[in-house]
Amino acid sequence: MNPLRRELEIVADWIEPGSRVLDLGCGDGTLLQYLVQRKGVTAYGLEIDPRKVTRCMDRGVNVVRADLDEGLADFHRDSFDHVIMSQTIQAVRYPDKLLEDLLRVGRHGIVTFPNIGYWRLRMQLLLRGRMPRSPALPNAWYNSPNIHLCTLRDFERLCSSMGIEILERRTLDRAHRSNPLLNLSPNLLAEVAIYRFVRGSQSR
Repeated sequence: MNPLRRELEIVADWIEPGSRVLDLGCGDGTLLQYLVQRKGVTAYGLEIDPRKVTRCMDRGVNVVRADLDEGLADFHRDSFDHVIMSQTIQAVRYPDKLLEDLLRVGRHGIVTFPNIGYWRLRMQLLLRGRMPRSPALPNAWYNSPNIHLCTLRDFERLCSSMGIEILERRTLDRAHRSNPLLNLSPNLLAEVAIYRFVRGSQSR
C-alpha cells in the first residue's frame, strides 16, 4: 500500500479505530483502503467518476457511483461516525446543502480544500491578471472541476452561519507540510486547509 499524502495522513489521524466512515468523492479509494487496513473501520465511498469507482473496487473498497449534487437522501441520520470530503467541497454545486446533509448522516465532518486566499494565488491574479494555478489547483479555468473555490475565512463564515462548530483546523504549506509559521496568517500562507467539525448546539 502506498503511503498517504500528508493531507490524508492528518484526516486518518482524526478517525477512531473501528468507526463507521463515509468518504464523499472518495477518488481511487486510497484513504478508505488505508482506514480499513490500519484502523479496522467500516468504510463506504461515493464517487462519480467510473474509472475511479473501478479502482476502488480493485482495492476492495465499498463504493457506490453517485452524484453528490443529488444529496445523501439514501442515508439515515447518524449513520456514520465520520463523513469526509477531501478536495471535494469546491467541486459540488451546492456546498452548503451538502454540508448540511453531511452532518445529518454523520456525527463528525472532515473537509479539506485548496485555499484560494493563498498568497501565491493572490499574486498570480494581481500581477498576471489570470486565474491562478498551483499544485493544489492544477487545471485551467475552462477545464477545472472546481466551481466554488473559497478561502479559510469564507469557509469559517459559512460554518458560523450554519451553526457548525469547528473543532480543529490544520493547514499545509506549498510542499504540503505542517509549518508553525502558518499560524501567523493561515488565510494568507496556507495552500491547503483541513477542518474537523460537528453540528453546533443550536442545530442539534
